[in-house]
Amino acid sequence: MNIKYSLAALLAISSIHAQEVSLDSISVTATKVSTATKDISQSIAVVDEKTIEDNNILNIQEAIENIPGVNAESSTNSPSPRLIIRGAGLKARYGVREIMVMKDGVPLTDPDSFTRFDFIDMQDVLSVEVQKGPGSINAVNATGGVIQLVTKSVFQEDKNRVKIGIGDDGQKNINLKVRGELSENDFISATISRREIENSWRDNNEFDSTQATIKYGHIFQDDSIIESEFSYTESNMNIPGSMTAEEFELFKSTGTQHDTSYQWQHSARDSKIFSINTKYEKEVGDIVYKPRVYFNAWEHFHPVSGIINDSDDNKVYGTDLELNYNHNLFGEKAVLVAGVTLKADITKDAKKYEYADYITLPSSSWPFTPYISETLSNNKGDLASTEDSTTTLYGAYLMETFSPTKDITLDISSRVDKLSFDISGNQITDYSYSAKNYVAGVGLYNIDKSYTLFSAKVGAIYKITDSTNAYISVATANQAPTTSELSDNSSLDKSTSINYEVGLKIRAENISYDLALYENIVDDEIIQILDANGNSIYDNAGKTKKRGLEFNAVYAINKQVGFGGSYAYSDFKFVTFNESVAGSLVSRDGNYLPYIPKNQYSLFATLNLSNGFKSRITTKTWGSYYMDNANTQKYEGYKFVTDLMLGYEHKAHNIQLNIRNITNEYYAMEALKDVYGNESYKAAAPRSYMLTYSYKF
Repeated sequence: MNIKYSLAALLAISSIHAQEVSLDSISVTATKVSTATKDISQSIAVVDEKTIEDNNILNIQEAIENIPGVNAESSTNSPSPRLIIRGAGLKARYGVREIMVMKDGVPLTDPDSFTRFDFIDMQDVLSVEVQKGPGSINAVNATGGVIQLVTKSVFQEDKNRVKIGIGDDGQKNINLKVRGELSENDFISATISRREIENSWRDNNEFDSTQATIKYGHIFQDDSIIESEFSYTESNMNIPGSMTAEEFELFKSTGTQHDTSYQWQHSARDSKIFSINTKYEKEVGDIVYKPRVYFNAWEHFHPVSGIINDSDDNKVYGTDLELNYNHNLFGEKAVLVAGVTLKADITKDAKKYEYADYITLPSSSWPFTPYISETLSNNKGDLASTEDSTTTLYGAYLMETFSPTKDITLDISSRVDKLSFDISGNQITDYSYSAKNYVAGVGLYNIDKSYTLFSAKVGAIYKITDSTNAYISVATANQAPTTSELSDNSSLDKSTSINYEVGLKIRAENISYDLALYENIVDDEIIQILDANGNSIYDNAGKTKKRGLEFNAVYAINKQVGFGGSYAYSDFKFVTFNESVAGSLVSRDGNYLPYIPKNQYSLFATLNLSNGFKSRITTKTWGSYYMDNANTQKYEGYKFVTDLMLGYEHKAHNIQLNIRNITNEYYAMEALKDVYGNESYKAAAPRSYMLTYSYKF
């Protein structure tokens, strides 16, 4: 097999142009080998390049928000989504946990499962793949699934492009992509992006980023290839606060959020990230070797609740040494995928500071000490703590895909990883959520903890007809706590997730759909509990059971008109869980998990005329969900939040108008309630628009 042309095949995506989510497509995520999604024994969705371009997708949340079983919401129009897959990720205080995010096979997720979405320039992304549930050989310390971003390879022929966009709320976007051949065997490409948004409808919500990527590739005489990527990101993101119930009612009547009573008015995340990765691919007989090495260095200034994080010496080193062995078994073609992984995340002299500028008010209760009522800036005050940490992960994986009969395909996989935390520091002062002020810290501390993580999957595909496959799978995986969770509760144990799934996949000429039924049982699930002051407390929940149904369908009436939709039913409950309330344990057995709507669906329609005119309309609905573990109150969710695209393409020119939330619905992207009855709301973005022009040359 010629490596040069196999790489091109790997990147090819065959899809119905009408699709919101590409179903008749090739995946590189589930098996590490290019495989049609119909032939994968679990739920997987692929968002294709046309959908990304038509929706003018500039952050990951917009790309995957309409996939059934995925809860993706953002209140900032920036790379800071609340991201949950089948309930996994629900515990995250901020960012994304329990979900593995990768770009071209390189993990963007740290060993302790935290992901920085600042890394991602969606304008360089060819497709997004979402694999749901535990058991993936890609997923290290992640029970929720895998999100893989596939960018355009330097070897793939493509026209150069300049793209400019302007919109309301100070939105500006410019992107330049160029590619060239240095010689017959040497290729280079570059991408530069600049984004800005003021988000003036709420306080402390500005965002800007500058990103640059250079790729270089070489084809050797034996058809082996090497490809390297160098990228730099500088991102400045303010993070707005939440609202009380009264302030949320005001937002619903005005569409703006100003002068809230939120204590931490100046949260932010300013990051600088440099990364490099190199992958090599060589075929020797029936074996294809795919070694990869990567490195990134990052720094951030991150004011959050009570503390200002300032860390400028963080480095991640990693390698993944993979091979694919093509052979025959039972008279049919089979593939063995095997590899080893090693990764280290090293942070030196990370500092935390008190806020320098804030207002204090006298307390009305004993001991009547002043409390911080509001910050005035995010200037650093006195040093609160210093910390060094090293998180290491090493492991091995193995997967065999074979066909014992012509109509049955089996895949059996497993991986074992060792995850170790070595954390030491000096906590001089700490913010007390009960006193609402700074108190003496614990002094010197050390956390030395290790976990052995196991994951495995057995799946079967049965070919009913040429267009219809049925599948069944059983998968399991472990999830370790994160460094921040261990800091709150050093006795946390790893959780164990077991997923049972059956499904049906149809890929006909004009219609395709996926149907999945699953039951996911999690023992010792790590759950976030909110106290009366918004403090996150983590505990092993005992056991949760998540049952669900997911359906996704696309129908192309002809080459010009198509429509489709998705639906997810989620029945997620605590089996055994005692929640701490005012020092006492209260049973939540049988209660529903908060935040997850029982019913969620989306609909879309597309029009692509031969004269160049195009249009796409998408609408989504979240049903009601409980705001707390006690199930005392529900948020009603939202209905028919609709996005519209109108565009025109002529030769090298493309102009389009994208309007998000066209009916200007005012709703909460998150509604929570703590154990003492205090409600908090985070507003979703009101109507916004961007006019974009691109030219290919």
